[in-house]
Amino acid sequence: MSVSPRLVIIGLDCAEPSLVFEQWRADLPNLARLMQQGTYGLLESCIPAITVPAWSCMMSGRDPGELGIYGFRNRTDRGYQRLSIADSRSVRVPRLWDILSATDWRVAVLSVPGTFPPRPVNGALVSCFLTPSTQVEYTYPPALAQQIASWVSDYLLDVPHFRSEDKERVLHDIYILCDQRFTVAEHLLTHYEPDMLMLVEMGVDRIHHALWKQMDPRHPKYVPNAPLHEAIHDYYCHVDKRIGELLQHCGTETTVLVVSDHGARPLMGGVCINEWLQAEGYLTLRQQPCTASRLESDFIDWAHTKAWGEGGYYGRIFMNVGGREPEGCIPLGDYQRERNTLAERLRAMPGPDGQALGNRVFTPQQLYRSVRGIPPDLIVYFGDLAWRSVGTVGGNELYTAENDTGPDDANHAQYGMFIFHDPHHPGNGKWLEGAQIYDVLPTLLQRYGIEAPKGVRGKVLAM
Repeated sequence: MSVSPRLVIIGLDCAEPSLVFEQWRADLPNLARLMQQGTYGLLESCIPAITVPAWSCMMSGRDPGELGIYGFRNRTDRGYQRLSIADSRSVRVPRLWDILSATDWRVAVLSVPGTFPPRPVNGALVSCFLTPSTQVEYTYPPALAQQIASWVSDYLLDVPHFRSEDKERVLHDIYILCDQRFTVAEHLLTHYEPDMLMLVEMGVDRIHHALWKQMDPRHPKYVPNAPLHEAIHDYYCHVDKRIGELLQHCGTETTVLVVSDHGARPLMGGVCINEWLQAEGYLTLRQQPCTASRLESDFIDWAHTKAWGEGGYYGRIFMNVGGREPEGCIPLGDYQRERNTLAERLRAMPGPDGQALGNRVFTPQQLYRSVRGIPPDLIVYFGDLAWRSVGTVGGNELYTAENDTGPDDANHAQYGMFIFHDPHHPGNGKWLEGAQIYDVLPTLLQRYGIEAPKGVRGKVLAM
């Protein structure tokens, strides 16, 4: 074990590269220094570009199909609408900290999505925002929870109700979340002396979803000089300051990776996918709700329904196939033709102005090397992620300016960012093209002479 960490990974969930690399670079001295001394660039996320599964893809070198994780919630069987939240038990391949633990590295893992329930590591692990509360076992070793309680008061696992109109309260809690993460990280460095520390800061994601319209003239609800128009800028500056303070606890030999799982963009609106599927003759309801309501299985006339959809930052379309779903009405022999036809109709979908919305539509077989679990039949980026999927029915509209799960200003973007600084191999400000989220694991393992697990997806980056 080294005196100071060999490797520190600082994850900034949803950090937008254009803000860090261009718009606010001069105001982010610590990140700018790492860029100047190291290598940096865009990092293409997985599809779908969302927190779960993206961090597990990054840390395992596997794609969502190989993991069998297609979003926060996934179908548990071929029955209708039985979904379960993907947690650490869903990840059945080793991630970076598992691989390093097996080679006698001491690790400290803090708030990385996909780590609840906590699993043993050679060191310390604090689980993620999907942890239900601090009243359950959320650390390894379990006694670490008591140490955290002595380091910070009322430890936050996430920003409570971050989709809220009480923006001042949300902003206050985002700062608390950030400061607690970095304070705990500093204590982990001191108390556990890990060879590798990894933390993920979720506040960047939360502030984008809460306040993006305050700052971006491209947003349809933008108001110039809104009261919190500088809030995201100021928060990036605060995160940069905390990064600098954390790195002061490290030695001059420490390698640093700052990375985001995807980027961010203004949310232009929502596509009511189930309303569209009704209009196109794919979804039949027994009775139409009077007001916009969540689509429930009991609403649906399954004998006359070919497809239904789920809401979220991207669209998931499930098809009702005979011999596969309990009341499937698409003959198995017609499945591929029906899926291709639906995909083409989704690609041709017009927006509110009558022009093509620009949807990107994928099948799991196109994207993934293998397909585990029960994937969507089609994966849809509405307007190439400018629009989100709204799953409600009964609103009698195909497009909406409101989110069905609460106020939300931003959607995800396909490209996140990375900054890599290795004091032994300085990059001297090199811009690297073509990096993908799957490349992170093999690149780090190669850097330290550790053999990657067989079958890992991704290449070794020339950093």
